[in-house]
Amino acid sequence: MTREPLDDDVPVDDTLRYAGAARIRVSEGEGYVTSDEKLLAWVDPADEGRAVARTARDAWRVLRIQSEFVAGFDALENVAEAVTVFGSARVAPDGEEYATGVELGRLLAQAGYAVITGGGPGAMEAANKGAFEAGGQSIGLNIELPFEQHLNPYLTIATNFRYFFVRKTMFVKYAQAFVCLPGGIGTLDELFEALTLVQTGKVKRFPIVLIGRDYWGPLVGWLRDTLLAEGMISPGDVDLLTLVETPEEAVDVVRAAVAG
Repeated sequence: MTREPLDDDVPVDDTLRYAGAARIRVSEGEGYVTSDEKLLAWVDPADEGRAVARTARDAWRVLRIQSEFVAGFDALENVAEAVTVFGSARVAPDGEEYATGVELGRLLAQAGYAVITGGGPGAMEAANKGAFEAGGQSIGLNIELPFEQHLNPYLTIATNFRYFFVRKTMFVKYAQAFVCLPGGIGTLDELFEALTLVQTGKVKRFPIVLIGRDYWGPLVGWLRDTLLAEGMISPGDVDLLTLVETPEEAVDVVRAAVAG
């Protein structure tokens, strides 16, 4: 199946910011405050005027949050089996880690899985590119940030979210597995949220695969040698993570777990 990447009809521009599905142009020198920041901002209860105004705004935000869930559910309603792939936005297109992401996306698509990522550049783009070029479903769930993060062009389904917690729900709801490529704080956040959901039984039969023994091995070792040794986690918790070296191994783990 031959397809051309979608061209973004909006040029790259530092004054453009996402707000849900819309782009908003910010005046030069104007600070940009995300919806998450507005929602989580502290207001002194002693400041009665601001406290009352916040209560009114929050009531309306509930409707916006609800609409964002509905939009996400509608966008992904036809997704069957899928794998969510996490990884750094900072991976260079000419690097080995990018090539690994492309191969992972290709193999997942060939195995019949849709590929879900955060929709941005780097490792996310790589996994989407592999799935897209293999003719599979390639899904990007972008997030509103203080700095611009354009959706990558290798997507068959793309949507933008204001709220991290809504986006995280979509990452889990439509996936049968998580695969983590090397990444930073955002990847760690998503990894440990997935691990918590599995460890607490909130999701069942959900493999979490880490690609790259040199990269992830020290983290797994710390979990085992420090947290487990100190009794902070249970003996089986470390086993909820599967450490592999290649995309082929990762896809084999996913297929075996889903076949169950």
